[in-house]
Amino acid sequence: MSRQVFLFDPPERFVAGTVGLPGRRTFFLQASSQGRVTSVALEKTQVAALAERMNELLDEVVRRSGGNAAVPAVVPADIADSAPLDNPVEEEFRVGTMALAWDGEDQRMIVEAQALVELEGDSDEDLAAAEERLLQDEENGPPMLRVRLSGAQARAFAKRALDVVNAGRPPCPLCSLPLDPEGHVCPRQNGYRRDL
Repeated sequence: MSRQVFLFDPPERFVAGTVGLPGRRTFFLQASSQGRVTSVALEKTQVAALAERMNELLDEVVRRSGGNAAVPAVVPADIADSAPLDNPVEEEFRVGTMALAWDGEDQRMIVEAQALVELEGDSDEDLAAAEERLLQDEENGPPMLRVRLSGAQARAFAKRALDVVNAGRPPCPLCSLPLDPEGHVCPRQNGYRRDL
């Protein structure tokens, strides 16, 4: 079976969002263009890491260009996106591996999210070899979402993604674990329940 690549070059919209209540949210990346919508599920930590790395890469592009790159320092107000995910949110796959790159010629950020795949092997070396073969297989590899963004679109994505990650349950001021609405058993309070 040939690899399925969901390509958006450029997307009309590329956002991170959630479905569900804080503490039980499912995180998604969603790209849309010309009536076509692709949603892929991933972990909260993956969303946070992607947004942070995107900002770091954009800052490095600006630094290396001496400030001449078409990358804004902050999100332009006209492209900020706070709307919910487009419905229906149908998961195409769960993300395993992500990659970022900057295309200096076209001044575009490339985001790739590849489906999670279970590998089999008897040793660490066998698993590493199987993973390398899988990543190099352009024709028969796992499904992939590939999005090409302008510097402004990438900056807007990163800001929204960090806002979505931080919109969950607030952290406990003592132990930094998430606080539940029903209260919190804090390890720094020797297990005593703390009602808020």
